[in-house]
Amino acid sequence: MQNSKQLVDGRHLRSIQTRLKLLEAARTVFLEEGFNKATISQIIKLAKTGYGTAYVHFTGKDDLLIVLIEDVMAQFFEIAQTPFFPRSKEEARGIIYNQVLTFLKLAESNRQMMQVFSEAMGLSPAIKTKWEEIRQKFIEGITRDIRYSQEQGLARTDLKAEVVAPGWFYSNEMYQWSIVSNEHPASLEEIAQTLTAMYTDGLYL
Repeated sequence: MQNSKQLVDGRHLRSIQTRLKLLEAARTVFLEEGFNKATISQIIKLAKTGYGTAYVHFTGKDDLLIVLIEDVMAQFFEIAQTPFFPRSKEEARGIIYNQVLTFLKLAESNRQMMQVFSEAMGLSPAIKTKWEEIRQKFIEGITRDIRYSQEQGLARTDLKAEVVAPGWFYSNEMYQWSIVSNEHPASLEEIAQTLTAMYTDGLYL
């Protein structure tokens, strides 16, 4: 019985190791070749595994990139989930500014990988769908924060949270992609300060 359990545990460990090798190889190939030129053959060769084994874990390069996207975006979601219970407009402004600046810095530190994401969104319906799912998750979180502020009497109630939230998200996303393409018009701090001022002065009382 013990030998059977050890055998299963050993297979599970090898499966995890193979999956990680494929993801690491995919990251390397995507960064070197870009999404369009990267091939599943290059990834499998670099991971030193077989085709059959690779396809047990991933259906193709789109699937691999989706997992890599999720890994990067987990950092963004962690910041987005910062507790948001401000007691004043100024407190809200401080929390929001720190979040925006951190998002921009994450975009900068993950620039190369996010350039691959950007390219892939224009080529792969699966990647585009994944990015839309990510967008919606962020917008839902923003909507909750706006509703909280409205319920606490901190934000205008004549503005619908469901309308404000996408606008706020897309404003941030535009600047994040400008940072990824290295075409941003000002320092990260200036961008964060401007976005925060526009948002809080327009929404908060």
